[in-house]
Amino acid sequence: MALSFKAHVVVVTGAGGGLGRAYSLLYGSRGASVVVNDFNREAAQKVVDEINAGGVGRAVVNTSSATDGEAVIKTALDNFGGVTILINNAGILRDKGFKNMSDNEWDQVQDVHLKGAYSCTHAVWPIFRKQRFGRIVNTSSAAGLFGNFGQANYSAAKMGLVTFTRTLALEGAKYNIRVNAIAPIAASAMTATIMPPEMLQHFGPEYVAPLVAALTHPDGPDVNGRLFVLGAGYVSEIRWERSRGVVFKTDGSFTPSAVKLRWKELTDFANPEYPQSLQDMNIVERLERSKSLPPSKQASPEVRFDGQTVIITGAGAGLGRSYALMFGRLGANVVVNDVNEKGAHTVVDEIVKAGGSAISVVCSAEDGDQIVKAALDRFGAVHVLIANAGILRDKSFTAMSEKEWDQVIAVHLKGTYKCAKSVWPLFQRQKYGRILTTTSGVGVYGNFGQANYSTAKAAIIGFTRAIAIEGKKHNILVNVIAPSAGTAMTQTIWPQEMVDAFKPDYIAPVAGYLVSKDNEETTGSLFEISGGWAAQTRWQQAGGYGFPVNKQLTPEDIIAKWETITNFDDRRTTNPASTQDGMERLVDNFTNRVDETESGIKSEEERYLDPKDPELVKEAKRLIPDPLEFSYDERDVIIYNMGIGATEKELEWVYEGDENFGALPTFGVCPQFSSSAGFPLDWLPNFNPAKLLHGEHYLSIKAPIPTSGVLVNKVRLYEVLDKGKATSVTSIVHTSDKRTGEVIFENQSTVVIRGSGGFGGKRNGRDRGAASAVNTPPNRKPDAIIEEETLHSQAALYRLSGDANPLHILPSFAAAGGFDRPILHGLCFMGISGKHVVKTFGPFKDIKVRFANVVYPGETLVTEMWKEGDKVIFETKVKERKTTVINAAAVTLTNPGKQEVKAKL
Repeated sequence: MALSFKAHVVVVTGAGGGLGRAYSLLYGSRGASVVVNDFNREAAQKVVDEINAGGVGRAVVNTSSATDGEAVIKTALDNFGGVTILINNAGILRDKGFKNMSDNEWDQVQDVHLKGAYSCTHAVWPIFRKQRFGRIVNTSSAAGLFGNFGQANYSAAKMGLVTFTRTLALEGAKYNIRVNAIAPIAASAMTATIMPPEMLQHFGPEYVAPLVAALTHPDGPDVNGRLFVLGAGYVSEIRWERSRGVVFKTDGSFTPSAVKLRWKELTDFANPEYPQSLQDMNIVERLERSKSLPPSKQASPEVRFDGQTVIITGAGAGLGRSYALMFGRLGANVVVNDVNEKGAHTVVDEIVKAGGSAISVVCSAEDGDQIVKAALDRFGAVHVLIANAGILRDKSFTAMSEKEWDQVIAVHLKGTYKCAKSVWPLFQRQKYGRILTTTSGVGVYGNFGQANYSTAKAAIIGFTRAIAIEGKKHNILVNVIAPSAGTAMTQTIWPQEMVDAFKPDYIAPVAGYLVSKDNEETTGSLFEISGGWAAQTRWQQAGGYGFPVNKQLTPEDIIAKWETITNFDDRRTTNPASTQDGMERLVDNFTNRVDETESGIKSEEERYLDPKDPELVKEAKRLIPDPLEFSYDERDVIIYNMGIGATEKELEWVYEGDENFGALPTFGVCPQFSSSAGFPLDWLPNFNPAKLLHGEHYLSIKAPIPTSGVLVNKVRLYEVLDKGKATSVTSIVHTSDKRTGEVIFENQSTVVIRGSGGFGGKRNGRDRGAASAVNTPPNRKPDAIIEEETLHSQAALYRLSGDANPLHILPSFAAAGGFDRPILHGLCFMGISGKHVVKTFGPFKDIKVRFANVVYPGETLVTEMWKEGDKVIFETKVKERKTTVINAAAVTLTNPGKQEVKAKL
């Protein structure tokens, strides 16, 4: 049954074009009354006219700024008498490299995105509470989750909205107010400035609007405070994943050197946790455990800061004071910044009396230039910035004033931006710098009564990740920590015994290692720290669901696949760490299309039948074998990888405990063996299985390959060509995950049966795109060549992956086929060639080969490769016989820009 919004009043900000327009039109087409808010009156009026002309919904224009939420919501009340749904969508871009970004460009983006969402939500909140119903969707982005080059302002604002959402969800739950966030990619006036047209055409806003409608309908999924990534027909949920981390002894042995020694363990995600709130962490238990540990061992050489200058904001007390004293002990020149003059001077005196060097700078963290100038005047250089200053103005969202919102955003977010901006040109010139920013558990998970604080602290995460990307090439490493410690701020919300137990001293050592020269790689990362325990936190994305891009997507479609969209337990999860990672599955969905004719979608039978086929072929095509399951585990993956030549030196392919363990891409041929081999061919005249040879093979990898699971194979006969003295038969096998239904592999296998032609069948085949491409090598020397001698036992080893053809093991059967000894399975040497491509150019998402000759076990294969854009064309030869065995072959790379880097699968 179609979802109706006839009884609802929907406010959409930024609705004159792009996503906002798509939302408005969808709601209007389903009976809603819509307030179309946009500063561009003409654009907004066009949307309103379109809705009203449809005769189903109603609409009016509002041209107020989203930062004037009262005026926006008043339009809904004046025209429709109420409001039930708010979509915070308004946004702008002011992209600029961080070094050149102006304060105005920073402020404009924060105002429209953060202040606009706050203002409209604050205006509608008491209405939703009173009527005990409300739905809100906030708009984040991939730049907010992962950071993006040249978008420090935008990344900060968009990540801020993620935890703004989580806090509102906590406060609104008892009033039946549901608040969720989306990170969409869609064609709009904003994305047109940063994405090429050939990509934008796939990211229509019509692929985003149905999820928003599903989330906001009373009968939609009962979710609250959740975050979804979507675009180009693909939808999935994303959440936090945390390493188990390390617990250190909370005494004098807890130092940056101790942290350095156990860093790999601290960042190991082998047995992760999935926290949803601040309560999902027993920090008291971990603190007690740390007390019973022996003193921590120390790395050698010791982590020190001799000759380096460290700026610490908010260093007059609490965490900042602990940092300052530690850096003073470790040889640094310390710049103690605080608004409290007495506090700053007291810390400086403590450092100097202990034999260290320090100065105080009394001003707001927003005066970053003043702080940096004082550091340069006294010490001549700056090497480290720790942005720590902060305030609390806690209040329930209903009672929170605009001033309380602005103050917290200014000190935490603007202060962090200003200080980082001030040191940035220095760090770039000297090709060295370390920055540590400060979020909190509240910034990661949200917390009741702290909407301003949680938003500011989350925005710092997005900001950190963006400038980490920009800084890496200049050896500027930037990380963010979420500390839990007893300070003047936490005294207002923690009992005194917790304040006393969780000393700031137990945070400082991790901060010290992160900003040291000993940290040469870690950047853009988030760490949670408390009471001697520290762990890394990152994103985990569900496998999600890809909808066909040539079929209209509806809210009902979304709801029907909800379990798959939100399933984190089906072994299809990923851990995207960049915007490029986050877009990978969206881009992969570009080709997810259903076959259509003018009269609609073709039936299963119509997709395979061809009027030119003779009757015996038509009868064979009508045969639909039962689906066959393929169960496997990590051991089977290792056996396959070794079957195509992986060795004990390549642990990512032969050791299940390796952090990058995975299947080589051509593993995708294994699940389909029984289905393709089991399809009957005895209807062909003069069929002899001993005279069957593999002619061509095409494999498309449509989703990440699980290292264990149960897959379902469905095989169909696609094409039969009569070659006179032989017959060419092509079958297609679609392999899907049994649990989710998602297609993982598509195999198109063409075999040639010698002596089986002449029955009057058609002689010319269909164009099958990449599966039938010619793939002629360019007229130049190969870009790469790899040689590999196969084992004499290679065919016997490869059989363990499912090859049941006796042609590859039984001498008498091989002799019947005209071979003097068993031959290597074509898919085996295809896999070896594919492995050569992976080792040279990285992973691929499809591979097509034509088998030109046979290979005998023990012969040496030579793979010649040419890179052409996102494709690698290759040929494979047998060295001893100087014979080409694979031609017309190519792969499509997953990461075409990453050349000559060994893949981590």
